[in-house]
Amino acid sequence: MTRIALLQMCADIDPQANASTLADAAQRAAGEGADMLFTPEMSNFLDRDRKRAAQTICHEDDDPVLSSMRDMAARHGIWIALGSLALKRDDGSWANRSIVIDNSGSIAARYDKIHMFDVELDNGESWKESAAYKAGREVAIADVPLGKLGLSICYDIRFPALFEELGQRGCDAIAIPAAFTVPTGKAHWHILQRARAIEATSYVISAAQCGQHPDGRSTYGHSLVVDPWGEIVLDLGDSGPELGFAEIDPKRIETVRRQLPSLANRRSISKPAPS
Repeated sequence: MTRIALLQMCADIDPQANASTLADAAQRAAGEGADMLFTPEMSNFLDRDRKRAAQTICHEDDDPVLSSMRDMAARHGIWIALGSLALKRDDGSWANRSIVIDNSGSIAARYDKIHMFDVELDNGESWKESAAYKAGREVAIADVPLGKLGLSICYDIRFPALFEELGQRGCDAIAIPAAFTVPTGKAHWHILQRARAIEATSYVISAAQCGQHPDGRSTYGHSLVVDPWGEIVLDLGDSGPELGFAEIDPKRIETVRRQLPSLANRRSISKPAPS
């Protein structure tokens, strides 16, 4: 059994404020016996004002949140999956990047969000992530205390091919950190999380942003842990920031995969020949 902690937070536009929140969570998680802490998408800052964000975003080596969390991981001997950070690439473009830090403070894995959130919602919300961020191209898996951890970020959840690939690669758990909008969260959050867990026959671990943020947006919350059968192990609700705990049981993964070996039973589907 591996004990994990999920931080549900309401990120500020100020990285220093978020660094303090995250450092406190890492200390508390380690103090309560967690082997690993998971944090939401955009843990370093959340700011939809792109001009203001451009004054805040920096390269990986200069990011104060990443530096702080590497120090906390080493100090407390805890692994940390930073759901994602907004970071500047060497070419000047931006990345929405998930980073896994090991218990010595070293970076164990990186993943740049593949699917950009470009949508127009009926309530008037408009989002075009691709206007600022460059999409990633590579699948990423990290060897962590709970086993093989597949990495994804928020909107990726709507693209099952990514999760099928992570399942085929034998992931024991998949992280889906998020900053889900309230309308899409109410409609789809729980069902998509459970579907991805069932399809990959793996745990899904989804630390989420929650509440009314200083940049004016509202996020759905409901940080979740879902087991490979699709059962919800942990749901932190929508009442605000919270630190929750769950146990990841490798025997549960073995049991589900033995009963329903859908990954092993998968067959390729031939495309019709052109007429």
